[in-house]
Amino acid sequence: MLLSHVNKIKYHDNRILSKRRLKMDYPLYLMLFPPVVLLFVYHYIPMAGIIIAFMRYLPAKGLFDSPWVGFGNYRVLFNMPGFFQAIRNTLIISSSKIVLSIIVPVSFTILLNEINIDPVKKGIQTLIYLPYFISWVLLAGIFIKLLGGSGIVNQALGVIGVGPIIFLGNNFWFRVTVIATDIWKEFGYGTIVYLAAVSSVDPNLYEAARVDGAGHWKQMIHITLPSLTTIIVLMSVLKVGSILNAGFDQIFNLYNSTVYESGDIIDTLVYRIAFGTGQFGLSTAAGLSKSLVASFLVILSHKFAHRISGYRVF
Repeated sequence: MLLSHVNKIKYHDNRILSKRRLKMDYPLYLMLFPPVVLLFVYHYIPMAGIIIAFMRYLPAKGLFDSPWVGFGNYRVLFNMPGFFQAIRNTLIISSSKIVLSIIVPVSFTILLNEINIDPVKKGIQTLIYLPYFISWVLLAGIFIKLLGGSGIVNQALGVIGVGPIIFLGNNFWFRVTVIATDIWKEFGYGTIVYLAAVSSVDPNLYEAARVDGAGHWKQMIHITLPSLTTIIVLMSVLKVGSILNAGFDQIFNLYNSTVYESGDIIDTLVYRIAFGTGQFGLSTAAGLSKSLVASFLVILSHKFAHRISGYRVF
């Protein structure tokens, strides 16, 4: 009886606390409501269109009258000569971007942390952040002009005796260009996370290291870099979930038919199948395959992140 009475009191207290917490967090839930509605309308309702992956979809007949083909679209997809090449290109480009998107921001953060003049430091931060906010539609036009056969880059190479390089028309150089330009655009924004981690390091550690005779290099190796280890592991694991996203906006605006061999990724292949040939069922099957694998990788990467660094999103 006593135990039952205690449990009832605990239950009553928990309900009171829950009501108080709900009352306190009510403005936050209200603020969250519009994006949840938008997410439901634009992401969950359209998922009904997944059924197109199992149909020979004809826009004139719609979802209900188009012929059902079952897994026929997948048989056609897996026998397409360019499908596995697109998967290979996606993995190569995306994995290269992931690796460099960790190495470059971390290296730059460590170097930037050594600058003690605040105006210079803030000026550099502003300059490296700016490219992130420029769309690939605009940047693609700029890079096409800069990297063209008669562009500024090839003119500069000609001055030092190097022949013109077809950056956007050669399979090797196209992939290098895509990876390099993406890192240039994104690394400044990526340094925000690492700078926040560095700023939380106890200044007394640097002071003690200087007293012991450690120079800037040893302070970076033994203090700054270890302080970033957890966030580096976390960001690396979380990026695994997006390994099938190689950057549609960038590649679509930069590539052409001469570099399909090295530049065609899953997203651009899906786009060409849907709007180039009108095979919407086939393109939906390709997109659904990618989404299923990506969902598995996201769940797996979040579990690893929680196990390694204690980070949990859901």
